[in-house]
Amino acid sequence: MKKRRATTISIMQLLELFPNEDVAVEWFENERWGGKPVCPHCGGVENITKSKSQKYQYWHKDCRKRFTAKTHSIMHSSPIEVRKWLVAMYYVMTARKGISSLQMSKELGVTQKTAWYMLQRIREACSAKGFQLGNIVEVDETYLGGKERNKHNRKKLKAGRGAVSKQAVVGMRERNGRVKAMPVQKTDAETLQGAIHENVEPGAKVYTDDHRSYMGLEGYDHASIKHSAGEYVDGMIHTNGIESVWALLKRGYTGTFHHFSMKHLQRYLNEFTFRLNDGNCEVDTIDRIAALCKEVHGKRISYRELVA
Repeated sequence: MKKRRATTISIMQLLELFPNEDVAVEWFENERWGGKPVCPHCGGVENITKSKSQKYQYWHKDCRKRFTAKTHSIMHSSPIEVRKWLVAMYYVMTARKGISSLQMSKELGVTQKTAWYMLQRIREACSAKGFQLGNIVEVDETYLGGKERNKHNRKKLKAGRGAVSKQAVVGMRERNGRVKAMPVQKTDAETLQGAIHENVEPGAKVYTDDHRSYMGLEGYDHASIKHSAGEYVDGMIHTNGIESVWALLKRGYTGTFHHFSMKHLQRYLNEFTFRLNDGNCEVDTIDRIAALCKEVHGKRISYRELVA
């Protein structure tokens, strides 16, 4: 059977789907609660009534607390309309190289500071679920950061080129499947092999380059491609899939963001991997936004936490 190609909607079509705040809130409530309000304070579903005086607010008689669909989510206490949050999620899910906070502020009509805060909270919702990769998994590491030659002289470490002053990132990609990535302090055997054991199912086929830290990897069907000898493909053995992820990430780094704060690097990686995991050609745009909406619960993060 021929696979159906997903429907990619435009921003105008999205605004037609959500013409006002009432429609947006109703849709978001249904995605979060499945049609029946659930108290985010205690998890109860009985004795919940809708407030007559406060729009979009509910009252739970059992725990005697008020709540909305935003409560205890990344939107907690946010004065920004749910409709604008959905538009922000649309841009995050459809911009393959990401969207800057400055551009987002122009699209939403908010300040750059507000757009930055919204984007960081959306990235928090993109955090990887507790799943492991399986079957055939490509593993590779890369480095993010500015080039030494482009820095002011007083900021140069003068310790060589290459990975000097850059942040190491290890990534794993199922062959034609899901992606995970995380920053690491070192690229030694203990660190890289530990990341593989934590994120890849035992017994899976693992393909890497000939980095010495992957030597002696136990518990997997491990094979490596000898990049140092100019080899990049040997039958099914290659790391082209995960390297294509690095190519996209670095295009975003260079062309959109220009800089990743190392403090927030994991959130940027979450954004790129979530977009790749849920952005394949078989998933409609609105379904991708819905998938992101399902991840907002329990991931509240304050501005103070982000800037501390």
